Amino acid sequence: MQHPPITSPCIDVCQIDADTGLCAGCHRTLDEIADWSILNDSQKLAVLRALPARKSPGAPGA
Repeated sequence: MQHPPITSPCIDVCQIDADTGLCAGCHRTLDEIADWSILNDSQKLAVLRALPARKSPGAPGA
């Protein structure tokens, strides 16, 4: 059975914070953003699981 693709967490707020190295919108690193299209489902899920801990209160998408 085919499952739907895992979508990117991008919310079109693409600004990399110089201090953290994370995108202010989706909270991914530049490498995670660049590699998203070549990651397998397990790798994408691992990135998605890590995102809540990276969000700061009041940040876009938080």
